[in-house]
Amino acid sequence: MQIKTVYSEFLFDCEVKHFTPKTMKGYRNNLSRFFNYLDAKYGIQDIEEVTAKQIKDFFKELWKNGRKVTYTNGLLKTFRSFFKYALQEEYISINPCIKVPWGKEDITLIKTFSDAEVKRMLDVFNGNDYMSIRNKAIIAMLVDTGIRNNELCQLKTEDIYNGYIKIFGKGSKERMVGISPYLQKCIIKYISVRNGYFVHQDVEDSFFLSRSGKKLTVEAVERLVAKAGKIAEVDSGIRCSPHTLRHYFAQAQLRNNLDVYSLARLMGHNNIKITQRYLQSMQDKDVIERGIRSSPIMNLR
Repeated sequence: MQIKTVYSEFLFDCEVKHFTPKTMKGYRNNLSRFFNYLDAKYGIQDIEEVTAKQIKDFFKELWKNGRKVTYTNGLLKTFRSFFKYALQEEYISINPCIKVPWGKEDITLIKTFSDAEVKRMLDVFNGNDYMSIRNKAIIAMLVDTGIRNNELCQLKTEDIYNGYIKIFGKGSKERMVGISPYLQKCIIKYISVRNGYFVHQDVEDSFFLSRSGKKLTVEAVERLVAKAGKIAEVDSGIRCSPHTLRHYFAQAQLRNNLDVYSLARLMGHNNIKITQRYLQSMQDKDVIERGIRSSPIMNLR
């Protein structure tokens, strides 16, 4: 069977399963790059000719050109999905990815904001106009819930409840995340000013709206957070982004003794290993303090 035929069928199958546009784009890019490599180097166009060695050689070439193991592990994840599909459809008798191990990734410590920096960022937008109130609510939601940027932009008014929000994450998986009284207050204030600001205008159903009543974009949120960080004078060595606020949320929850399994659910992680990276990035003093607070002998009744 021709690779291009199986490739088209696989993508169609993913679309039927309602994979996100981002996932579909990643699959197309990753697979087409590998298939072009196979054709150029080996003249391979039939899926049954693909071997584990060719996949390994492809990765070695990428490493030689400066790509990191995290990148090739991402490719391998895509390849495994593709060849699993091919095996299920009986286009191949052996999945070549079975003999391709995951690369060992370097553990990088996740550096994020201090509590003082986050407080200053929350205080940046203190005006009473629509944009200031909206921006403050956005920063507060990123800090309080650990929501991803694209998830925040996808929020609809019907997803906001008293005491929690409903988030649709990767793979359209739904999760509930509680909100603090502080964020609840910001949300109530934002809804009130939004209703007045757009009283004579038809707007989109998204919860957070642009000045013109359109759905907020991830780029706009990136700029908003970067602006808040600049005004708040956060550490220049820290990337000031919504994702860094997500890192802050995770580490703050762990410092406050939330277990890693509950944190994984709040953050929408499918793999607990992703969440454990935050635990590994905690400073020694934070780990010691957690140990003291949870001391068995000090909690005896």
